[in-house]
Amino acid sequence: MTAWVGTSLRIEGHIVSDDNLTIDGNVEGTIVVGDHTLTVGPGATVKADLTARLITVSGAVIGKVHAHELLDLRATGSVVGEVIAGRLRMADGAVILGPVDVAGSKK
Repeated sequence: MTAWVGTSLRIEGHIVSDDNLTIDGNVEGTIVVGDHTLTVGPGATVKADLTARLITVSGAVIGKVHAHELLDLRATGSVVGEVIAGRLRMADGAVILGPVDVAGSKK
């Protein structure tokens, strides 16, 4: 089962999910998915701090991104802010503006 924030939704605040979460809309605040997967779709705009086991970004993220296991940044994805990840996969065309720590989960 996966929770979903659709393209017509705009959410402000703190989101906590005990399941996988896909965001295709606009979110401002913080998003915590714990030991699950967070997906930011290609049309999404997220101004939030993100925490999850696995994070896939195809849209725009402004904020701190903490992927315990893997950050998968797709060609249309961008992150402006600090990145902490166990591993980083970054496609041609993807953008990160900010410090990157790919050993973050080992500290």
